[in-house]
Amino acid sequence: MTKIRNFWDTLTIKNKIRVFTGSVVAAILLALMFAAWLVKLFMVDFNDIMENNSKGGEIVAAINAEIEAFDLYVHSSDPSTVEGWDAITAETRRQIYSVPLDYGQLGDERFARLQALRTAYDEYSRSRNQVLADYESDKLYVDKLYDVYSMQEYLAAYAQKYVDVTMLQGNEGYNVLAPIVFSVPYLAAALGVVLFVAVVTISRMMDRTFSVPVLKLANASRNIASNNFYIDDVVVDNKDELGEMVTAFNKMKFATGEYIKALEEKREALDQLHAQEVENLEIEKQLETMNLELLKSQINPHFLFNTLNVIAGMANLEDAATTEQMIEALSSLFRYNLKNQEKEALLSQELKIAGDYMYLQKMRFGSRVEYEVQCDVDEEKTVVPTFTFQPLIENAMIHGISPKVEGGKISVHVFTEDDRLMITLADTGVGITEEVLQAIREQLEMGEGEIEDELLDAINKPEGDEAARAAIVRAAERNDGAGMDDEPDEIDDMDEVNRTRDIASTGKENTMNSDKHNLPSEGKVGIGLGNINRRIKAMYPDSSLSIDSKRGEGTTITISIPLTREG
Repeated sequence: MTKIRNFWDTLTIKNKIRVFTGSVVAAILLALMFAAWLVKLFMVDFNDIMENNSKGGEIVAAINAEIEAFDLYVHSSDPSTVEGWDAITAETRRQIYSVPLDYGQLGDERFARLQALRTAYDEYSRSRNQVLADYESDKLYVDKLYDVYSMQEYLAAYAQKYVDVTMLQGNEGYNVLAPIVFSVPYLAAALGVVLFVAVVTISRMMDRTFSVPVLKLANASRNIASNNFYIDDVVVDNKDELGEMVTAFNKMKFATGEYIKALEEKREALDQLHAQEVENLEIEKQLETMNLELLKSQINPHFLFNTLNVIAGMANLEDAATTEQMIEALSSLFRYNLKNQEKEALLSQELKIAGDYMYLQKMRFGSRVEYEVQCDVDEEKTVVPTFTFQPLIENAMIHGISPKVEGGKISVHVFTEDDRLMITLADTGVGITEEVLQAIREQLEMGEGEIEDELLDAINKPEGDEAARAAIVRAAERNDGAGMDDEPDEIDDMDEVNRTRDIASTGKENTMNSDKHNLPSEGKVGIGLGNINRRIKAMYPDSSLSIDSKRGEGTTITISIPLTREG
């Protein structure tokens, strides 16, 4: 067995496949030969015995039928018996002559019995036909009739002897075949065991030749795929092409591991150098931040509040009630924006700041702007995110009301629905085209960054405008655009003086002069829509912010957050 294995290991893969294929073909041929032998045994030998016995029985039956028909023929005047007589005699002759008179197939005794039976039948046929002819001509002699009867008896005896000899030979043949038949299961079992052992042996040799090396290579490849190059070499007994491939694989594994190790050492050195550079940049950035904070700290916020209070007091002394109220509203806005560091605030505070902002806007635009608040909850106990209302109202003013010459109305509605706080802010401004609205919704759903400046600029463009369409395309292609929480562009000092004079003289701002400042410019617009969307979703995972708009009719923003009460 060891020699066979050594010989097998030295064969090439092609020759191994040939040996395996030849073994399979040989096993199949052996099985087919065994099946053919079984077919011959059961379908030929046994069939011959059964067929010979059947033929003998048919001869005896045909002779007996003819004897009965002859007796009926000569003793009956029924015409039907005459009509069937020829068919019966023809059948008897056919049965007797249906067995081939072959000496090699019949043997000595059967050959002699069959030949005697045929000779006797021919002689009987001549005598029978003569008797029948005499019977038809009324010249029948009784002694001739009895001679035919005697010949019929001899003929039946010959036929029976032939059947006896045939059955005797069949029994002898059956006795010879019976032991073979009984040994067939054992032969089949033995052949099956031999074939099974041969197939299993060859399969194990094929498995050891192909499967084992391939599995070892696969395991080693998985380790290498997980960056583990320093594993033991793959060891196989093959001396064929697979053995050569395993040897080449081991060499390649070692070389690749060394190369990766060199690259990792180089990367670590570069990482250390980069970390040092980043640390230096961070130190420089901190120094710049410290310098900026130092500069900011030189401006005391209290100075701003105190100054506004002084101006409000002077306005009071001068009986300028409107100026005093405007300064107090502006002071309240500054104080709330600079001092409020909480994430949440009372609804009443948020509505007050929104009201102060709209008071300043109404003083600026006069009757062009209307502001309405409907609060269906207890605003002194309801908590909302800080800086929610004022940025949205500012957004409605800049992009909705200001571009509209006749102005418009901003409505705020706060109510509850299924234990949720619902906030809707609607304006009757210019509205948003469907394309721009869809782009804004997509950026709000992404929840990253602010709304693109170019996209906001496209709000006030006419529907179908090529510049607006280009802005929408660019905004869709970029997710890292500029933020939207910056302050509006600074307005020229002289223009601001002229606007102040308009308010003082007419009680409202000159719309022709002011609209050009309120329309979105090429710079950034401070609305904070994306900022609010991110903040409420960070604070309340199940919150939502949606926007609906129709060009020429206005825009509605709806916020849904869990209902939270103070305490």
